[in-house]
Amino acid sequence: MTLHLIKLCVGIDSIAHLRERQAWRLDAEKAAGRGPELRHRTRQTPRRRDALLDGGSLYWVIKGVVQVRQPLADLRPVTGDDGVPRCDIVLEPTLVPTRPRPRRAFQGWRYLLPEDAPADLSFNGTDAEALPPEMRAELIELGLL
Repeated sequence: MTLHLIKLCVGIDSIAHLRERQAWRLDAEKAAGRGPELRHRTRQTPRRRDALLDGGSLYWVIKGVVQVRQPLADLRPVTGDDGVPRCDIVLEPTLVPTRPRPRRAFQGWRYLLPEDAPADLSFNGTDAEALPPEMRAELIELGLL
């Protein structure tokens, strides 16, 4: 059974800002001579690896709202610079906008069951991702997106 993760996207204002930040990270990885790979390091290692890597995604909470998901590529145990075990959540570069869903702040990551995950947002050829999140949420509520 597929399982997802959900995490706060601290310091990011929008999906476009997340895309920009991740592009910068990929460029930094290339410049450092490492393979271009998006990784997010966490303190805790998810125990349900097989379910997460069976089509799971990381759902990002941006400004208190689940707005986008990113497919999981791998989970890798690593040792931090401080010698403490950590986990690198390796992400596919694809950002998939989702139907906005408010979410209160929490620490770390949480498991997210497929039935609790917001549906992907279909744009029908429009550039709705460029809209401010509040406007996009209102258009969705009105059934216009």
